[in-house]
Amino acid sequence: MSSKKIGTKTASTFVIANMIGTGVFTSLGFQLCSLTNPISIALIWLIGGLIALSGAVVYSELGAAMPRSGGEYNYLSVIYHPALGFMSGWTSLLVGFAAPVALSCMAMSSYLCNIFPAIDETSFAMAMLTLITLLHAIDAHVGTKTQNILTAIKIAIILVFIVAGLIVAPDGTENFAQVQDFQWSDVFSSAFAVSLIWVYYAYSGWNAAAYISGDIENPRRNVPLALLSSTLFVIILYLCLNMVFLRTTPVGEMQGQIEIGLISAKHIFGVQGGEVMGILITVMLVSSISSMVYVGPRVAVTMGEDHRLFRFLAKKNKKGCPSVAIWTQYAITSTMLLTGSFRLITEYTGIVLSFCALLTVGGVIVHRRRFPDVERPYKTWAYPLPAILFCAIILWSIVYMMYNDYEKTFVAHTQNAPWTMILSMGTVLTGLLFYWVNKKLSKDKKE
Repeated sequence: MSSKKIGTKTASTFVIANMIGTGVFTSLGFQLCSLTNPISIALIWLIGGLIALSGAVVYSELGAAMPRSGGEYNYLSVIYHPALGFMSGWTSLLVGFAAPVALSCMAMSSYLCNIFPAIDETSFAMAMLTLITLLHAIDAHVGTKTQNILTAIKIAIILVFIVAGLIVAPDGTENFAQVQDFQWSDVFSSAFAVSLIWVYYAYSGWNAAAYISGDIENPRRNVPLALLSSTLFVIILYLCLNMVFLRTTPVGEMQGQIEIGLISAKHIFGVQGGEVMGILITVMLVSSISSMVYVGPRVAVTMGEDHRLFRFLAKKNKKGCPSVAIWTQYAITSTMLLTGSFRLITEYTGIVLSFCALLTVGGVIVHRRRFPDVERPYKTWAYPLPAILFCAIILWSIVYMMYNDYEKTFVAHTQNAPWTMILSMGTVLTGLLFYWVNKKLSKDKKE
């Protein structure tokens, strides 16, 4: 069985590819519905980046102290209790990666079908998912090499987009006329708060290297390096990219729109050039899908190594690929694509996954107190401020989302049931149920 590890460069490509997905090419259109000042927009993306960086700083310490694949599953099991870790791993296995993969597949198809209407969105999404899964399921080395190439292409496309957007005559000059009208009160408005939630989701993926620590060479050094360098790099790219969107495209054309990248590209490169860039944006999303197809199953493998009920997920082929876990995630993702249920799932998983990240980042304080003698090759900068900042903002966003669900159901009566709350609690409870079943099976086997 192959035991070849990946280096810092490849680990970083997984983080970058996980972070740069659909969010940065879709979020701005919704932000502009309530905020149009460029300084406010820049601050949203900067603050969102600082939140992600705060999380990455803490995960770097935990990853260096507990260098094993699994991310939150591993950390929560050690810091608090195996049941809490199992619940987190169960969420990741069920929807944590499958839903974002499905969403990225459909976003990729949507971009392409806007250029080639004859293409069936679902069929194309399924075909790409199958092809990418095959690359990762056959040979881990081929999968990582492919990921390096795809991420390099993604970065090159974004850099070309940014440079071209700074060179061409600006069509969005009027957008910057409001700069002098900026007021700090905007930062404390509800519109800013709502936009910040979606921006944070655009940064999600900053913790990707933590999920594959066991596959990384010298993880005590390379996990922190991959997390921090990649997150800083993406923050800079996101700020530049959104300023280019505003510089090249009138606000009115972007408000409420999803394909912001395609709209802006047509202003930069012309209609035909914009369509070519739209195709290239589709290629960029392949990198995100590939990264999540690789990373997600590593959580399932770690769970399989620890729990008898999921032992089958830990099986690897002769090339070192966790093929069973990869195809299990493929089956879940395919179901979401074919039924369209991933949109609802994506909404509610945000709460559960944010809660797991909240417990993990806050857990660095608990870990230091419970395990004071553990070797910590890397320590959180300005401890405990990054953990406090991250937890405060994420807790606020969770409360906001839950309240929003409550308000829609019981105040505005715009939906029949509080599905976000129901599905979130259902995921947690089923995870705890399976943990109990697994524990009972393991106990019976010992007896």
